[in-house]
Amino acid sequence: MTAERSDAGPEEAAELRSLAAELATSAGSLAHEGRRELGVGQPIAHDTKSTPTDPVTEFDRAAEAVIVRTLREQRPDDSIVGEEGAGHVGASGLEWHVDPIDGTVNFVYDLPAWCTSVGVVDRHGPLAGAVYVPVTDELFSAARGAGATRNGAPIRCSSATDIATALIGTGFNYSPATRLRQAQRLATLLAQVRDVRRYGSAALDLCMVACGRLDAYFEEHLNSWDLAAGVLIAAEAGATTSNFHGGRADTEAVVASAPGVHHSLISLIARIDAEASQPGL
Repeated sequence: MTAERSDAGPEEAAELRSLAAELATSAGSLAHEGRRELGVGQPIAHDTKSTPTDPVTEFDRAAEAVIVRTLREQRPDDSIVGEEGAGHVGASGLEWHVDPIDGTVNFVYDLPAWCTSVGVVDRHGPLAGAVYVPVTDELFSAARGAGATRNGAPIRCSSATDIATALIGTGFNYSPATRLRQAQRLATLLAQVRDVRRYGSAALDLCMVACGRLDAYFEEHLNSWDLAAGVLIAAEAGATTSNFHGGRADTEAVVASAPGVHHSLISLIARIDAEASQPGL
């Protein structure tokens, strides 16, 4: 939690957005260069974290170190929460949430769907953030109340209104039991929508909603560094964001979608989950 402070004005939010973009781009480029030096499709050494299928590499740690070092130099009073263990408690009331490689499994297998996400939050929630996708050289960013961009150009979410023809993104938990339950839900949902995509990076999924490449995205059991930048970018691009019950998006559950399909999607998820919980079904 961040300490309370006076609200950031538009100028400060814009500065924080620029810094987030700089950090995401530099760290993502560092990781990308290292991966390319290993060769296309070549194996990469890694450790594991929460489960044997949850990897972490030397590039995750190196990219996070670059971000943290710059923040400690330029924003010493801000707090930092990093996926790979970086932590600092500051007194400014601003807190940076850092995911050096979101989609590490893709990174390990040399698949292109991974990114670097850097977001800063205050007592009201996400304030500014950036997501850099090194393989496609795309930089998504936003500041609260200032809109979202891709490589500097404004972006908007899709105008979809029919859930039956909506393209939906989602993700799965690293826990085998949780993943099984999510897959069972998906089996029912698939018949109700156009199709489903699973990129393997929550921050990237949220940016795909922001620029209209997905009509909607939902996932459960994420972390603050997965969401801090992406949720803001999606919302500033016009998407509706929430949890599964229509409240504020959080680490327990997030839905980001074109406004015209949001209610239909959360209603569909609720109905599928309710039916699955009934005895004998």
